[in-house]
Amino acid sequence: MAARCKDPKGLALKEKQKRVFQFFNEVGIIQQLVGNMFNRRLPEGLHVSHFSVLNHMIRLGDGRTPLALADAFQVTKGTMTHTVSTLEKRGFVEVRPNAADGRSKLVFLTDAGRTFHASAIESLTPMLDILGREIDVDKLIEVLPVLKEVRQFLDDRRDM
Repeated sequence: MAARCKDPKGLALKEKQKRVFQFFNEVGIIQQLVGNMFNRRLPEGLHVSHFSVLNHMIRLGDGRTPLALADAFQVTKGTMTHTVSTLEKRGFVEVRPNAADGRSKLVFLTDAGRTFHASAIESLTPMLDILGREIDVDKLIEVLPVLKEVRQFLDDRRDM
């Protein structure tokens, strides 16, 4: 019988792989639950995907092409064009010609988009308050560096 390979912490590699899968499974379930909760709080016709584009632009800066946004979200340019169009109709973004490349356009946040983003986050306050009473928020904060490290790892390896 072959000896089981162990990592330095004593976990068998198969067990470690199972735990890593459990981690991603939990993250996926949390994302699904939060996404559904958030969708219920957004105005008719808007979805988490729309909010996510605003959030991305607030986090990393605006003035990006629809293609750059599509690449960031790993969706087709057509899908992102539709998303940007919906945001533009609501007055949350403005699409302008790209001065550096006349063939493309750039997407910019508007004040209304920034206000909507803030109010969407604010709509989660009741749930976050309850969560903070029932779950140790300090524990949540402790895992942020690990989550950021995992996000960066995956972001750097999108083509894996």
